[in-house]
Amino acid sequence: MTVQRIWKQHRLQPHRVEAFKLARDPEFVAKVRDVVGLYLNPPDKALVLSVDEKSRIQALDRTAPLLPLRPGIPARQTHAYKRHGTTTLFAALSLLDGKAIGQCLPRHRSQEFVSFWEQIDRQTPAELDLHLIVDNSSTHKSPPVKCWLSQHPRFHRHFTPTSSSWLNMAERWLGEITRKRIRRGNFRSVKELIAATEEYLHIYNQQPKPFLWTKPADMTFAKVAAVKKR
Repeated sequence: MTVQRIWKQHRLQPHRVEAFKLARDPEFVAKVRDVVGLYLNPPDKALVLSVDEKSRIQALDRTAPLLPLRPGIPARQTHAYKRHGTTTLFAALSLLDGKAIGQCLPRHRSQEFVSFWEQIDRQTPAELDLHLIVDNSSTHKSPPVKCWLSQHPRFHRHFTPTSSSWLNMAERWLGEITRKRIRRGNFRSVKELIAATEEYLHIYNQQPKPFLWTKPADMTFAKVAAVKKR
């Protein structure tokens, strides 16, 4: 109890550990200002979409049924499972209304990424420019992607800095679908996994909740500077 009182008095929590990673991108400042500028001041007559993908999602079939929650006891699932293949979920989150465009494809390559952008092209108003926030994956910069973009001038890419996935809103949305649907699911095939993902997308888009970015770029730079100083 004496040790506990001392920790509390000095606001020490030695049982907690938090992780951090500093970006070494030489264009870190310019990219942060570009992306945050889109969040806080989106351009007129345009849509801002945050784009990301969750690759190799496993269709896991638990060896025993899920035990439902009860008063005082959370839902429980067995640790053992069988694998039935994988899929990749591509997602684009609209910052205007929070709606999500999603597509499950077998692999994570340039041709799949181009296929997803074609879907975005079909599902958005043709008269609007599209500003897409993407990370630095090689599939986002490949020759097939550049060739496709040259033929679709309304698409504009904006790259987040390396090691800065926290700047991409779609990453947070993918975390939610993982936590609420995929991780709790029991899938006997990839087809069932894709069907469950599409069902979640359909239900979510009926009452979407936009993700709001409120922190200006200078606050981010100040926090990074403080970490570097420590």
